[in-house]
Amino acid sequence: MQLKAKALLLASVSLLAIVPCEKGFAGGLMLYETASDNVGLANAGAAARAQGPSTIASNPAGLSYLRGTQVSAGGQVLFGDLSFERDASTNTSGSGSGNVLDPMPGASFFISHALSDQWVIGFGAYGDFGLAQNYDDDWSGRYFVQSASIMGLSLVPSVAYRIDEQWSVGGGVKAMYGSLKAEAAIDQAPLGLASRRDGQYKYEDGTWGYGFNAGVIYAPQPGTRIGLAYTSRVDLTFDERLNVKADGPLLSRLDGLNTQLDIRVPQTVTLSLYRQLDPQWAFLASANWQDWSRFGDIGVQVDSSLTGVQTTTVDARFKDTYQLALGAQYQASERLRWDFGIAYDTSAVSDANRTLTVPMGAAWRFATGLNYALNQETDVNFSWVTVWMNDLPVDQQKSLSGDRTSGQFSNAWIHAVTGSLVWRFP
Repeated sequence: MQLKAKALLLASVSLLAIVPCEKGFAGGLMLYETASDNVGLANAGAAARAQGPSTIASNPAGLSYLRGTQVSAGGQVLFGDLSFERDASTNTSGSGSGNVLDPMPGASFFISHALSDQWVIGFGAYGDFGLAQNYDDDWSGRYFVQSASIMGLSLVPSVAYRIDEQWSVGGGVKAMYGSLKAEAAIDQAPLGLASRRDGQYKYEDGTWGYGFNAGVIYAPQPGTRIGLAYTSRVDLTFDERLNVKADGPLLSRLDGLNTQLDIRVPQTVTLSLYRQLDPQWAFLASANWQDWSRFGDIGVQVDSSLTGVQTTTVDARFKDTYQLALGAQYQASERLRWDFGIAYDTSAVSDANRTLTVPMGAAWRFATGLNYALNQETDVNFSWVTVWMNDLPVDQQKSLSGDRTSGQFSNAWIHAVTGSLVWRFP
C-alpha cells in the first residue's frame, strides 16, 4: 500500500508541474524532446527501445516489456538563440528582433503497470507539440508578429499485449489540449502617408483535439527489436474573437471579429531498430515521417491601407518532413550507461514560404546522456541535445499596406537539458 501511495503522490506532483509550463520551440513544432531519456539519443531507436514507461510517447507496444509498476517523471529546460537580422529590403522602422527564445521549462509523467505476463497498461502526460516566441514590441517585423505561441499537452492512456516472445502490440487514446496565443502591431500609417501610432491585435484560445497512438514490436532474436509506431492526426479548431486596439472606424470595427483557425497536428510514422551488439554496446536507428502538408493555418494577419482593411488567416504552406537518427548505448559499468545520437530533419517549409510567426527549417540534432542506477529500483538520467538550424531567411510583405520585413535568423540553435527519474515497484 505504501508503494502505491508513493506512486500516486509522484503522479500528482508531476501533473501539477506539467500543466502550466509545457511549451515547444521554434524550428520544429513536433517535439522528440519530451523530458525523457529519449533526448540523449536524438530519437534513435525510439520505437524499439522499450526501456521505460516513456515508451508510451514513442511506441505503446514497448509497455509489454515492462514488469511490475514503473513511474517516470522528468523536467527539462529549452534555451537557445533565434535572432532575426533585417536587410535593406525591409521598409518599416525598427531594429532586429534580438533573441526571441526565452528559457522554457517543460515536464513529463509516465506510469506503467503489468496486469499479467501479457497485458500491461499505462498513462502518459507530456508536451510533444509546440512553439513559443517573444519579440520586442517595436521591432521591424512587429506588423507580422510581436509574440506567438502554440502549445499541445497530450494525455495518453495506453495498453499493450505480448502475443508471444517475438510479437507485441499496443495502442493509446490521445487527448490533446491545444493553446494558441498571437499578438501583433497594426500599421495605422501605411506607406508613411499619415502620422499615427501603431494599433495592436491579440488572439487567444484553447481547445481539445483527439487521436490515437498505435505500434508493434517484432523481436526476431534476443537482443534485437524492430518497432513500427503510428500517431494519428489531431485536429485543433480555434474559434475566438479578435481583441483590437486601434484608432479610426475602419480598424476599430475589427474588435470582436470572430476568427477561426484550423490546425492539424501531423500524423507520424516511425520505424526503429534496437540491436544489442554485446554486453556493453547497443546500436539504435530510426526513420520518421511527419505529415506537415495538411497542417492548415498558422496565424491571423491584419492588413490596412488609407482606404481599407482586411483580415485573413495565413496558410502555412508546409510540406512533409523526414528524419533519420542514429545512436548507440554504452554500458560503462553495471550502473552507468552512456547514450549518444545524431539526427537530421528535413524542413517543413521552403525559404520562400517561411514566416516570422513559424520560422521552421531543416535541423541537425547532436545528443548525449547518462543513465545511472542508484539501486535496483531507481534510475536517474541527465541528457542534453543541441539542435542546429543554420540560417533561416524570411521575406514577408503585405498587399495593402506594403509593409515588408526581409532578412534572416542567423545561425539559429537550441539546447534542451533534461533530467528524469524512473522508479520500479514489484
